[in-house]
Amino acid sequence: MEILIKASQFILSLSLLIVLHELGHFIPAKLFKTRVEKFYLFFDYKFSLFKKKVGETVYGIGWIPLGGYVKIAGMIDESMDTEQMQKPAQPWEFRSKPAWQRLIIMLGGVIVNFILGWFIYVCITAYWGDNYVKPEGVKNGFAVSDYFKEYGFKTGDKVLKINGETPKNVLDVNKHLFLRDVKSIDVLRENGTTQTINLPENIGEIMWEKGDMTPFTERRIKPVIGLVAPNMLADSLGIQNNDKILAVNGKNVEYWEEFTKLIQSSSNKLSLLIERNGEQKEILVSFSEGQEKKIGVAPEVDEELYKNSLEINHKNYSFTEALSVGSSKAYWTLKDYITQFKYVFTKKGATSIGGFISIGKIFPATWSWQAFWSITAFLSIMLGFMNLLPIPALDGGHVVFTLWEMITGKKPGDKFLEYAQITGFILLIALLLFANGNDIFRLFK
Repeated sequence: MEILIKASQFILSLSLLIVLHELGHFIPAKLFKTRVEKFYLFFDYKFSLFKKKVGETVYGIGWIPLGGYVKIAGMIDESMDTEQMQKPAQPWEFRSKPAWQRLIIMLGGVIVNFILGWFIYVCITAYWGDNYVKPEGVKNGFAVSDYFKEYGFKTGDKVLKINGETPKNVLDVNKHLFLRDVKSIDVLRENGTTQTINLPENIGEIMWEKGDMTPFTERRIKPVIGLVAPNMLADSLGIQNNDKILAVNGKNVEYWEEFTKLIQSSSNKLSLLIERNGEQKEILVSFSEGQEKKIGVAPEVDEELYKNSLEINHKNYSFTEALSVGSSKAYWTLKDYITQFKYVFTKKGATSIGGFISIGKIFPATWSWQAFWSITAFLSIMLGFMNLLPIPALDGGHVVFTLWEMITGKKPGDKFLEYAQITGFILLIALLLFANGNDIFRLFK
C-alpha cells in the first residue's frame, strides 16, 4: 500500500509537470501562429494509450512514461521528422519564424516550470504557513557527528548563530553547512558558555566525501531497541527488544544516533555491549566485505519525550506576506539545487545519481497534500534548471543554437541540428539508463 501511495503521488506530480511544461511551448507557438501537430503526455512509440485530433493538433497519452512532448511543425526535435525538413519552408512552420519568436517558444517550458514552482511555494505558505524551531527550541541540544567534533563541536551544543546571524529555523543548519558557504557557527554549551567555531571553506565538500549530510541531529533518542527485523543480522545474533546499547567497540553510547554512526564508521568486525534485564552482555558482529553496515534494528521511540525535547513554532502568513516568503523559498530552492549540482561531477556523484525510484521515494508513504505540493514545487524548479542545460535535445540546447543565430546572424544548418539532436538524445538515454540502473542496483543491494 505504501508503494502504491508513493507511486500515485509521483505519477500525478510528474504528469502535472509534463503537461504544464509542454503548455509552455504550446501556447507561444499558437500565439505566433506556428502549427503544433502533436501534444503528448508520455511518449507514443508505435502506439498510444489515448489520442484525439482537435483542429490541427493530435492530443494523446503515450505508453512510455519518460516525459512528454509537443511536435511543432518545421522543427528538428525528438520526433526526428527529417522528411518534413526537406520540403520548402511554410509560413506556419517553426523554421519560418523570426529567431526571437523561436527563442520564446523554446524558453516557454522552463519559464512555466519556474513560475509554477514559485506559485506553488506562495500558495503553500499562504495556506499552511511555516513550522520552525528557534535555537533555544532544541532543548537537549544537537547530537554531533564525530568528524564535526574535530572542529570543536560537542554533543549537546545548541546552535545560536550561523555566520553571525540567528537562523529562522535552526533545523536547517545541515542544509546551510552543505550548500550555503557557512564560515562560523556560534554554539551554547551545556555548561552555559558560548563559543564561536570557525569552519573550513570547503565544509560542504568534506560532508559530501564523508557521506554524512546530517552532522547535527536534533532527535536524540535513547539507544534502546524497539524493533528487531526478522531474518536480519540482529535477529540471528539474538538481539532482543528492550536491549539497551551501552557501547560499540568500547566507546560509550548515550544516544541512538551515536550508535548508528559508530556502526557505520567501524571495521567489518565490532563488539556491541548491551544491557538486558539488568545484566551486561557482549555481542560480536561481523560484516562481509562490501556489505552494508546495518544490523536490522530500530529504536524504541518515546514520542512524548521527543515532543518535549523539541519546541516547534508555527507562523501563518497573509497572502501579501506569502508572496515574499514564497518567493524566497523558490529562490533558495533554485540556488541550492544549482550549488548541489556541482557534486554530480565528482566520482562519488556519479554513483549517487538516481532515477524514477529515487524520485518516487521522496514522496511520503501516507498521502499528504502539503508534502505533495512541496515536492512538486521542488521538482518543477529542478526540471526547469535541468531543461536549461545546453545539451542538444533539451530546451537549453535549442536555446543555445538560437542565441548563436541571433548573435552571429548565421543559422545552423539542418544537418548539423539533426546530428546534434541525435547526439543529445543518445546522451540523455544513456544518462536515463545509468540513473535508473543505479536505482535498481541499490534496490537489489
